[in-house]
Amino acid sequence: MFVVVPILFFLPGLVVCAPLGLRGWRLAGIAPAVSFGVAATGGPLLNALGVRWSVVSFAGWTLAVAVVALAASLIWNRIRPGRRDAAEAVEDPALRPLRRARWEHVVVGVGVLAGIAVGALVFLHGTDGLSITSQEWDAPFHANAVRWIAEHGDAVPSHLAPTANLPEGSPYFYPITYHSVLALVVQMFGVDPAWVLNAAALTVVMIWPLGIAALGMAWRVPAPIVAVAAAVSTWFTAFPYDSLWRGPLWPYVAGLALLPGVLAAGRMVLERAPVVATAVTLAFGIAGIVALHTSIAFVLLVYVITLAGALLLKLEPVRWRGSLVPLVVAAVLTVLVVAPVVLPARTSSTGVQAAQWPEFATSAEGFGQVLLFSPVADQPQWWLGLTALAGLVIMVVRRRLVWLVAAFLIFGGAYAATASMNNYVVNLISGPFYNDAWRLAALLPLAGAFAVGEAVIAFSTWVAGRVRLGTSWPRVLGVGAASLLVLALLGNGAYVGRNTERLHSTYADQGPTTVSPGEVAAYDWLADHLKPGERVMNDRLDGSVWMYAKAGIQPMEWTFYGAQPGSAADRLHADLNQMDTKPSVRKVLADAHVRYVIVGRGFVRADIHRAPGLQGLAHVHGLEQVYRTKDAIIYEVVANG
Repeated sequence: MFVVVPILFFLPGLVVCAPLGLRGWRLAGIAPAVSFGVAATGGPLLNALGVRWSVVSFAGWTLAVAVVALAASLIWNRIRPGRRDAAEAVEDPALRPLRRARWEHVVVGVGVLAGIAVGALVFLHGTDGLSITSQEWDAPFHANAVRWIAEHGDAVPSHLAPTANLPEGSPYFYPITYHSVLALVVQMFGVDPAWVLNAAALTVVMIWPLGIAALGMAWRVPAPIVAVAAAVSTWFTAFPYDSLWRGPLWPYVAGLALLPGVLAAGRMVLERAPVVATAVTLAFGIAGIVALHTSIAFVLLVYVITLAGALLLKLEPVRWRGSLVPLVVAAVLTVLVVAPVVLPARTSSTGVQAAQWPEFATSAEGFGQVLLFSPVADQPQWWLGLTALAGLVIMVVRRRLVWLVAAFLIFGGAYAATASMNNYVVNLISGPFYNDAWRLAALLPLAGAFAVGEAVIAFSTWVAGRVRLGTSWPRVLGVGAASLLVLALLGNGAYVGRNTERLHSTYADQGPTTVSPGEVAAYDWLADHLKPGERVMNDRLDGSVWMYAKAGIQPMEWTFYGAQPGSAADRLHADLNQMDTKPSVRKVLADAHVRYVIVGRGFVRADIHRAPGLQGLAHVHGLEQVYRTKDAIIYEVVANG
């Protein structure tokens, strides 16, 4: 069943882009982002038309986009037939699509497979397989969103307000494109949303080396360097692993993993590729990554600025006159496609920017962590970090992907400042990222992967020449493979053990945990005994916020953040155990149609205690214990009037 998730990630994008002429690494790299772009635009539109969100409607919308895009391409080429051969007519060879030899594709393919193998190994060992539930803070929110969309057939962000403890119809926004695509799997197979989220995270980890390869091949980086970059892309702890165990930040990780594919497609503007193909690919690709998480828009903006600077300084070849039309058309279409996706985010922008996290490093420590590509880590990845640092210098000297290095410096500075300081300027810069240095840390390994590739191949070329092997690519590749193996051994096996242990920290299956099998059994019991319209009062911090995702039961407390002050859930959270003496509490229970109360054994954090109103329930006469496991107790309300 796992294969269904990668199919949903790739197939819609392939259906849209392949008829427009995209091929090879660029097509493979951009397809997932376009798939999410199609989903992001289709969800609200289908809802406005009264069409239920489902595999059938998503497929229909995908075909509609593909047909319209192809028709527009044919019409444009008929009006301006000369554009079809424009790339071949460009005098500067650096502005033509580079024709790679077969061995280059093979070498890069091996590097991608190596990166995928390491990433999959870390993920599967770190999570003990796809069936184990993440015990972290954000996990139940994402799982509840997936199930809500699956059950309601409604992929509109504002309609998820109830899952955020808000009354239905309240102004609300959270980027749900990731959830809406995964909801299709739940609709089709009825699987646990937690499993789908794990399967999707594994898919994202496997896409990351592919995107690295697409970016390098599109921007004319030598294939051996691209191969090494793809291979080591899953060695870095900062991305993707730190953002998969902490949070977990699944949609954000997906957006960053798909970003290299969009950057790869961006070169189509410089190559004067067919205008419609360029515009459609970029518009839906950008919409896809921004719809996964709106903060990705600011990440992309930095890359656009640094790339523009590189073009102005002639560090990358460009003919502005020839690129003007595709650039303008792509920009206009991108605005038209992306605007409906990002404008609703204004609803939550104030809360995002107001978030605060404690500083955890001095300024010197922060910059040191950046230089070693080891943010938010007690033990730096010394060998990987030092190799990447040397590679950055080589990239600048050789003027290769200098705009990527410039973006790294910006992100690194933002990380170091956010990790060590708290002032207006720092909060303004980090505001779109919840003022969270960890999210900025995840932006560093993209440049780091290419830097390692540059350093390894430069070293291998030097060694091959010194030992008189010659500097032809086959010999350099041999030395490069040996060098990469040594680097992996110095990193205790490509840092697999380190990253596995880090990822495993929030995956467990036995109590006391946030949610355990004993608690899930209690949720299943409730699902068998609740009548339509009845709800369950729960302690928001003991893991019972998982009951909807796991069993389809609507709790009073949906998230760890708790209900709104003065709401029924908030009042019961404080006073439920006083229902014997307070008629007002019994009235709240009756008005909210609460029939059962559940308390679980574990908590989302070790230093948390039972909610005040849910303490001592065994002594409340208005409650009768009706079900018990080693991890959960269920009470029925017997005096509700």
